[in-house]
Amino acid sequence: MDFDKTKNYAREAEILKALGHPVRLKIVAGLLSETCNVKKIWECLELPQATVSQHLALLKSKGIIEGHRTGVEVFYTVISDDARRIVQAVFQLSNPL
Repeated sequence: MDFDKTKNYAREAEILKALGHPVRLKIVAGLLSETCNVKKIWECLELPQATVSQHLALLKSKGIIEGHRTGVEVFYTVISDDARRIVQAVFQLSNPL
């Protein structure tokens, strides 16, 4: 086995750490299929709005998602290609053909 000693995997590790919580993994997986506002996310997950907002804030701080304001609502979308690929790979592994 050959390891690349020059590559720093800090960014990948941060994404994996952020996605390591089931709620955040669900949020990102859901946002891959459609852009949503906080209300729709907490209704779908059946979690308190404050809980969802905390998870969204962490995902946003890690550069995984971003929010776009439309009037009084903020709609979230996945912006990290690395996170997108990781989540897609996880769900492909858990749902083999």
